[in-house]
Amino acid sequence: MKNCTLLFFLFFGIYFSKIQAQQQLHDGAYLYQDGINKHLMLVKDHYISFISYDDVRKRFQHTWGGALDKQHNLITIAVEYNSQDSAAIGKTTQLPYRIEADSLRLKTANSYHLYIKQKKVPQDLDALWRITSRQQEGKMQDIPKADRKTIKILVDGYFQWVAINPAQKGFYGTGGGDYQYNNNRYTEKIQFFSRDNNRVGQELAFDGEILNGAWHHKGKSSKGDDIYEIWSKEITE
Repeated sequence: MKNCTLLFFLFFGIYFSKIQAQQQLHDGAYLYQDGINKHLMLVKDHYISFISYDDVRKRFQHTWGGALDKQHNLITIAVEYNSQDSAAIGKTTQLPYRIEADSLRLKTANSYHLYIKQKKVPQDLDALWRITSRQQEGKMQDIPKADRKTIKILVDGYFQWVAINPAQKGFYGTGGGDYQYNNNRYTEKIQFFSRDNNRVGQELAFDGEILNGAWHHKGKSSKGDDIYEIWSKEITE
């Protein structure tokens, strides 16, 4: 009898753990569309970013995000940037959610929106990165870790870079879209760009290589300038 009871609780514990895991928010790209307005959510390495844009009329609208704590049916975000509301930076936001199949119904502004999980496209560059070195006048210059930073989120074929200073509630620009990384060749297609909407639709190709855990990124910028950058993985607690 004792063995039967033990087996029952063991089975129930395993079953409950699987159900709980299925209800958790997983890393990936999620998309909610309202007409031609797209609302993209990127989740990677305990970090989350929301981006609203219209790639048909080439209009960037809004982005915000920060470090993420995932709990059952509730996510907590320590806001590091907000392009519309600087007063929100440094504060914590909690958003209830429900998992439906492999997608997410997220409550924002007192209503739930269904964010469809996009196809998994795992690639070696998928991570949260921070720029740590840049070539200037032919020499590599280190970029020390400081309040001002540029980070880049890559997950399942989507990317976004954001230039921010959370300590001063500063937001300096963002851009992003689709990306591919094959045979040390990194290609991106811009779908939103806060500084210049005319860049939307542009495709850029770079040499890319991971050396000792760092991403070496070489090519030409969207302005046509030569660039050589080194990005290191950003650790969020």
